[in-house]
Amino acid sequence: MSGAYAGTPVLVTGAQGFIGSWLAERLLEQGARVVVPRRDVPASSFFRSRGLEQRCDLVHADLLDRDVLERIVNEHEVRVVFHLAAQTIVGTANRAPLSTWETNVRGTYTLLEACRGGAPASGGGRETPVERVVVASSDKAYGASDTLPYREDLPLRPSYPYDVSKACADMIARSYAETYGMAVAVTRLANVYGPGDLNFSRIVPDAARALAEGRRPVIRSDGSPERDYLYVADAVEAYLAVAESLRRPELRGRAWNAGVGEPVAVLELVRRLIAAAGRDVEPDVRGMGVPDGEIDRQWLDSSALRGELGWAPERSLE
Repeated sequence: MSGAYAGTPVLVTGAQGFIGSWLAERLLEQGARVVVPRRDVPASSFFRSRGLEQRCDLVHADLLDRDVLERIVNEHEVRVVFHLAAQTIVGTANRAPLSTWETNVRGTYTLLEACRGGAPASGGGRETPVERVVVASSDKAYGASDTLPYREDLPLRPSYPYDVSKACADMIARSYAETYGMAVAVTRLANVYGPGDLNFSRIVPDAARALAEGRRPVIRSDGSPERDYLYVADAVEAYLAVAESLRRPELRGRAWNAGVGEPVAVLELVRRLIAAAGRDVEPDVRGMGVPDGEIDRQWLDSSALRGELGWAPERSLE
């Protein structure tokens, strides 16, 4: 098979999740041999419904076990790593932060150590085949700020457990580029939506499901929070652009924003969904203000990714 990744072993953590499934499928289209750490897979998941289980190399691995990860990296001769595995639910992190910090923080440095080879800090690490590593951060890593849109040089000042976990992973990843010269970069994506997202704590799939079932979409805030919404296929292309940038040593250790740059209030988003569905209903607004643990307004300046790497989203929200 021909393509940019023809014959290249690529490790994708979190490949059985929403964005990870789309990324894995895109890599397969480009000829990659995609290696996926196994986890529980719901019968209705995009990963399963698209037949990706049969097309990827599934391996048994705990993200917190460096020895196992290092064995996988070496035995499969992994050349490129996309680290998307994370606990992504803000409410879950607020209720019980320990598992979020274990997965998002410890899981990140454990994987990076496996990619480096795990030698003491005074050494460069044992040689591994890994050439490039892209780590998923988030726009949530910035925390709440009056400086909008967020630019990559804005300080990371998160307050809530999930946001803190992503900021920690973000800084840890970039430290590996600075300290060990590893080809590591970080993506900070806006809110990603699209087919296959079965996380119904998120507004787009929850509202879409309600409309498909003939119900009024529920809004759990007052509808005023503003977000930047990025279609999943465009998010995948951002990951690939960042991975390609790591061929250039001067771009290692960078963080890259990826979003549309259009702030959309939740109420407006749901009204657009209602219009797209052709329903004659009103949103069911149940909240007062902004839910605890959420940030009021967030959107991204993606001019660096556009200008330096040539990426741009191809899909509008409509």
